[in-house]
Amino acid sequence: MDFALSEEQRMLTDSLARVMAQQWGFSERRARFASGKLDRAAWQQLSDLGVSGLLVPEACGGFGESPASMLVVHQTLGTGIVSEPVISSAVMAVTMLSAIEDQPVAAQWLGAHAQGQAVLAVAWQEAGERYSTEPLSTQLLADGDGFVLTGRKRYVWHGAGSDAMIVSARLDGQMALVLVPTQAAGLTIEDYPTFDLARCADVTFDNVRLDRSALLIQGEQARDVFAKGFDFAVTALCAHACGAMQYLIDVTTNYLKTRKQFGQPLISFQVLQHRLAQMLIEQEMALSSTYVAAAALSDRDAAVRGKRVSMVKTEVANAARQVGEEAVQLHGGMGVTDELEVGDYFKRLVYIGNLLGDNNFHYARAQSLEALVVTEAPQATEATEAA
Repeated sequence: MDFALSEEQRMLTDSLARVMAQQWGFSERRARFASGKLDRAAWQQLSDLGVSGLLVPEACGGFGESPASMLVVHQTLGTGIVSEPVISSAVMAVTMLSAIEDQPVAAQWLGAHAQGQAVLAVAWQEAGERYSTEPLSTQLLADGDGFVLTGRKRYVWHGAGSDAMIVSARLDGQMALVLVPTQAAGLTIEDYPTFDLARCADVTFDNVRLDRSALLIQGEQARDVFAKGFDFAVTALCAHACGAMQYLIDVTTNYLKTRKQFGQPLISFQVLQHRLAQMLIEQEMALSSTYVAAAALSDRDAAVRGKRVSMVKTEVANAARQVGEEAVQLHGGMGVTDELEVGDYFKRLVYIGNLLGDNNFHYARAQSLEALVVTEAPQATEATEAA
């Protein structure tokens, strides 16, 4: 995969970088955090720049861009630790809907999303399951000419700000994905802030009645669609972390150049230069790993894709935590105060380690997928021996 920026990609990232500097600065972010709800004007601004339609197929009014474009866009958004649902909605949900063919409801929501007129969420986690992607307690039952949905989902990323949710449920003993408008009768949302000042929600479905058209897909195909959306979202999250790390390194470097001790700028002390250099190494290694994940998204073998994405997630999460901790320490006591944005970036980088699966989950996932990866090596060896 070619990761050299095209002219269009460069223009897009330059535009996003300017918006990050102007509209996603320290005071603007804090104001959005304090409001406790999705800023629709900010979401529309991102949509106008092409973020909401980036991965939407051209047939549905989007741009149908590649994983390479997704990577550079979310790396840029990470510099402003954007807390709008750009990953949960514009990546995870959109990728799932785009993977479902001949589904009018999916095409309808994709078109609305490309225009910035819809926000989507994915509800998949349940109590007692930690990060399991298999629904257990949420049930979808056939009822007349429609369905009835019952159950409860936890940690729905940006659930309260969404217009509809893709919900995983059990239907006739199989996994199913169903699209549920958040205004549906019987649906209750309990919204709350997360550690990094973003938003999550617990969602209860109390006999929510749905039309037949709400069923998106079921069976093994539902698992495949969910896994694809999940892998795209994890990769975008890794790119976001790389952008946040780069910004934090720049902020820390400027601080060390400004702050003086014994009449000398802190940047002149070799031991601090070494620590700053290690931060840069961690960020560069994380970014290189994220390129591997983005390339894997185009792999035809879903097991190869999932394994590589999960391994990259653990590497990026470890790097993000180390860079965040070093930045706080190099700022001294000021690094933990609410007066500096360093704390905001540190919280985001630490939280990324648990978002969309922690290290234990991804280690286990990569190990389980290893057995499913089809390799050519044994066959090549046998052919060589026969020759």
